[in-house]
Amino acid sequence: MRIMGPIQTAAFLVVSLSTLSPPAGMAGELSGVTLPDQVAVEGRTLVLNGLGLREATFLKVDVYVAGLYLEKKSADPDAILASDQAKRLVMHFVRKVGREDLVKAWQEGFEKNAGQGMAALEDRIATLSACMSDMAIGDVMSFTEVPGQGVRVEVKGQDKGT
Repeated sequence: MRIMGPIQTAAFLVVSLSTLSPPAGMAGELSGVTLPDQVAVEGRTLVLNGLGLREATFLKVDVYVAGLYLEKKSADPDAILASDQAKRLVMHFVRKVGREDLVKAWQEGFEKNAGQGMAALEDRIATLSACMSDMAIGDVMSFTEVPGQGVRVEVKGQDKGT
């Protein structure tokens, strides 16, 4: 069983949900949110691989637009997860979400994905939860994975740790 961390889980969701790929040299747009076509990470250029919209509840309330950035574009979730390339997931919130709801969502997501491996992740999930804060419309959260460095969490433009 593969236990996915936040960037792997989110990357899988973005790749799985999105068939959108902006034309070369153009920014991506979804539900009124525009993300740049490229970002720089540790001297590497990452390109926008795709966009996805997170909807919640049976009412399909829009929560955030997620953009996945990779060094090399791919439509293969397994290849993305297995790759040793830098990755960034950007979540641009289109509705207010409280800290408690974010913590609960992370917890539930990890429980669903980790199964028997959940106990081994508790400390890391607690670290992630400590990074969370209330998110307003327009706020951005990102997860950046650089091989050998871990996953850096940034909330509202502030580095929250790795």
